[in-house]
Amino acid sequence: MAYIGFVKSPYGPGRTYEEVLKELKRRGFEVTFSKHHWAGDLPFGLIIAETDRGPIAVRWSLGREFSIKLEEVNGGTYDEFVEDTVEYTNADSG
Repeated sequence: MAYIGFVKSPYGPGRTYEEVLKELKRRGFEVTFSKHHWAGDLPFGLIIAETDRGPIAVRWSLGREFSIKLEEVNGGTYDEFVEDTVEYTNADSG
């Protein structure tokens, strides 16, 4: 199964990336590969991770506190979520 997620974070891109990976580990996901996309002038980004339980795509944006919400989805929904987010941000890899 695939997962999509939504994160609110008071941190910048680097720290948000670290916090998301820590939270995935805390929830029992073993991350085997990950990458981070964001646009430098926009307050949000996309983290993509391959895990032992399936792929995860997390869209993050600035917020007052760190919070994460994950949901299980089918492959088509996952792909559309990733494509829409990358297209919207015209993201750069980091």
